[in-house]
Amino acid sequence: MSMTTPPGWFPDPATPTVERWWDGTTWTAHTRPAAGTPVPPGRGRGRAPVLAAAAIAVVAAVVAGAVLLGGDKGEEGPGTAGPSVSGTPTTAPSSSSPATSPPAEDPTRVADQLNGITLPILKGWEKPEFRGGDVPTVTTVGEYPCPGASDRDCRRGTVNSRTATGTDATTPEAIAKEDIALAADAFFEDDALGNRLYGGIRSHKVVAARPAVVAGRTGYLVRWQVTTGQGPGGYVQSLAFPSPLGSEAPVVVRFAFDAGPDGPPLATMDEIVKGILPIGSTTNGGVGAPITPGS
Repeated sequence: MSMTTPPGWFPDPATPTVERWWDGTTWTAHTRPAAGTPVPPGRGRGRAPVLAAAAIAVVAAVVAGAVLLGGDKGEEGPGTAGPSVSGTPTTAPSSSSPATSPPAEDPTRVADQLNGITLPILKGWEKPEFRGGDVPTVTTVGEYPCPGASDRDCRRGTVNSRTATGTDATTPEAIAKEDIALAADAFFEDDALGNRLYGGIRSHKVVAARPAVVAGRTGYLVRWQVTTGQGPGGYVQSLAFPSPLGSEAPVVVRFAFDAGPDGPPLATMDEIVKGILPIGSTTNGGVGAPITPGS
C-alpha cells in the first residue's frame, strides 16, 4: 500500500526561501516566495496549518529516510526525492540547481500558474483588487448595485479560470457541457452568502456549442443566454481545454456577461478566448504545431 502527498505548495528542496508546486506526482516549474513563518497548529486558522505542517513533516521524513537508507550505498541523497512516500521515489530538482524566480507580473495579463495559462486584461477590464479565493479573475471596470440586491455590488462582466475537478467527464466537450450549469448557478443564482443578486435564473437557452482552439489546444465551449428574476439577464459560457502544461490536465474558463446595452459585447467573449495564452508565450500557438478544431 502506498501513500502519496496530495498536490500543494511545499518548501523547495534546493532553496528554503522558495516554495515549489508539487502536482501529486512530481515537482513542477512553478515557484513562489516562501510564505514566511508558519502559524503553529491550532492557532487561529483552523485545519490549514495542521495539514501544511503534516505535509512538511512527510517531506522531512522522506528526506531523512533517503539519508539513512541510501547514504551508505551511493544512492540519491537529500534534495532528490519529492514529497512522496510511495515505493518508487520521484526525481525532483537537485539541491545544486538554481532557484527559479517568479516572473515579473504583466499588467496586461492575469496568470494562472497552476494551469499554465494567462488571461488577457482588455481595455475597460481589470484584475479586481479584492476577491476571495485564489481563482485567477478579470472583470469589467466599475461596479453597480445588483438588480436583485441593491445593497450588493455586481460587475457587468467576469471571467475566471480553474482546474476541472469533481467530474467523470474526460473530453473538453463533455466537461464544458457538464460545467455550464454550474457556471450559470455560480454567476446568476445564489452567491456564497445566499444572496440572489439577480433574482435567480428563470430559464436559459443554448446560443453556442462548438470546438475552440485555446492556448494551442483544441477545446470546446458552451454558451447560454439566461433569463433572470430581476435585471436584463445575461450570458454565461464554459470553455474547457487541456492545459498546455505537460500533464495536460483539463482547464475550465468561465465567462459571465450582463445582457442589455450596459453589458459587454458578446464578441468580447471570443476576443478573450483568442487572448488566452500559455504562460511565457506571446502567441496562441502553444506547444508544437498549430491545432485546428477537430484535428
